[in-house]
Amino acid sequence: MSNAKVLPLLEPADGQGVAPCCPPLTERPMNAAEAETAARMFKALGDPVRLRLFSAVASHESGEACVCDISDVGVSQPTVSHHLKKLKEAGLLTSERRGTWVYYRVEPSVLAAMGKLLAMPAAA
Repeated sequence: MSNAKVLPLLEPADGQGVAPCCPPLTERPMNAAEAETAARMFKALGDPVRLRLFSAVASHESGEACVCDISDVGVSQPTVSHHLKKLKEAGLLTSERRGTWVYYRVEPSVLAAMGKLLAMPAAA
């Protein structure tokens, strides 16, 4: 059983897609809870190996990647598994076991939430 915390991705009231876990950085200062949530995400992506793995999964042509397809990042397989676990704990990846292989995917809502967090305000 896992005690991992997942980033909350909420549906906005206006039905315009996924709301980020936190307000855009340019909207207002974050409160403590919002900063904690965003920091977990950025901390997970702050490691170069994790960022490469996240990018490999996100850019994979089928929208998901078998661990066997993304393991060539210059570290041992157990280390790859450790980094993938950290990305899952941060709510950035989901996975599914199929036989002996595990397939990872980045949910579109995660990328949308990350984009909204870092979005600049629209020019008036």
